[in-house]
Amino acid sequence: MLLLPFGIASAIRDFLPSSCGPPTASNNLFVKTPSMLLQLICGFLILIRGERVSGAITFNTSAGIYNSSQTPSSFPWNTYNYCNAPHVNADHYSLPVNATKGSELVYMNVMMRHHKRTPDNLYPNENELNPSAGWDCSDFIQENYGGGTARVFHEVTIPSWHPFLSQIWNGTCDAGQLTAGGLADAVQHGKDFWALYHTKLGFLKSVNTKDILMRTSTEDRTQQVAGGLLFGMDHTTAGKSFPLVTQPSGIDSLPPDYSCSKANNIRNAYQSVPAWTDHLEENADLKARLDATLGTAGLDAWSSWYDHFFDTFTSRTCAGHPLPCNSTGACVSQADTNQVFAIGDFEYNYIWNAAQNSTTYTQLTFGVMFAELAMNFKLFQSGGETFKLRFYVGHDGSMIRLASGLGFGKVAPLRWPALGSEVVMEVWKTSKGEHFVRVLHEGTPVQTLEWVGIDEFVALLQSNVPDNLFEQCNSS
Repeated sequence: MLLLPFGIASAIRDFLPSSCGPPTASNNLFVKTPSMLLQLICGFLILIRGERVSGAITFNTSAGIYNSSQTPSSFPWNTYNYCNAPHVNADHYSLPVNATKGSELVYMNVMMRHHKRTPDNLYPNENELNPSAGWDCSDFIQENYGGGTARVFHEVTIPSWHPFLSQIWNGTCDAGQLTAGGLADAVQHGKDFWALYHTKLGFLKSVNTKDILMRTSTEDRTQQVAGGLLFGMDHTTAGKSFPLVTQPSGIDSLPPDYSCSKANNIRNAYQSVPAWTDHLEENADLKARLDATLGTAGLDAWSSWYDHFFDTFTSRTCAGHPLPCNSTGACVSQADTNQVFAIGDFEYNYIWNAAQNSTTYTQLTFGVMFAELAMNFKLFQSGGETFKLRFYVGHDGSMIRLASGLGFGKVAPLRWPALGSEVVMEVWKTSKGEHFVRVLHEGTPVQTLEWVGIDEFVALLQSNVPDNLFEQCNSS
């Protein structure tokens, strides 16, 4: 179920005309609402009109959860939870409705985002915007060693005397580092996955390198999540070796990290038109308040979109940290934070789904990954696939592109991929020997991909692979 931030949802319930028309001068709330954002809101209207929206807890609203890995029992199990996305599990899984007697699960590809981490973006004066204790990662041992040598691990130290201390928080955490809470979520994710695909369905027999291939980005946090998943599936993997497949960071297709100047030009173009710039102008008051509190005025990375604000707020709220307060005592308000969450959803949907040429942009930047997925399923079709499960651990950029390419945005506007967000692609074999694909997004079957022939699914993947991709990316 897709839901909206409390302030916007309640405003729609109370004020939005039945026609869901454009903002008017008689409604001050919508005068300040970007026209494209209003269109996104209207897309959600049918889900909430006439329903009572509760905002007793600011972050635990009908928008979803932004301050805990645990979804309250009073919410639907598959409520959007940015801190820990819902995922496949034995309690809420049902067999494909189209599966005939004798059908069996025979192959899978899974892609997910890593779990909770520290902020990946830092304020110019980061230190003063955190509690004096800063961020503590001493409860999480990070091992980095060469095979056959001492099992060394690294600990982050942040000296109080360091001349650049103002640029980082106090404590024992680096930027973008998986937290102990994120690792715990990964372990539980693995437990739930195993309870379904081993215990309930009997598809996977054991955690082994013959049946399971794990692919990650080069970032420590994705590799640590992979380890947590495997441990959750089978506790006896602790202390054992298990290979993770990566690609060189400069050409890695999973985050994705390969360069594509043509894609950059396309995105720059559609972020230079009113459909995009209006929302920046219409939220100028919000931006001024955030700049005054956080010291981000005049910085391009903080003014071209709300990505950095979204990251620094969600990383804090998901970890149980307070919102930033500066040395004067001025703090980011919860109301402004909720507005940033709503804008973040709007921006991600616009960039990867709604903007003119967003499809081309997604295909250019994730075409290599779509090609890899297509090759996986074609290899299975040919009988040459040796793995039963290929499991990818990537990033929000991986998930939003996959969702866009698979057409999720044609069903409903896309939201920012939550931590632990997951797309499962199952292949079922019928009693007649036919192969069908079912796709689940965060534990729920995707409406348009509940039961499609494998040839049709491969064609969908291949349709997202531009011809002469390398040449296109490097053309002027």
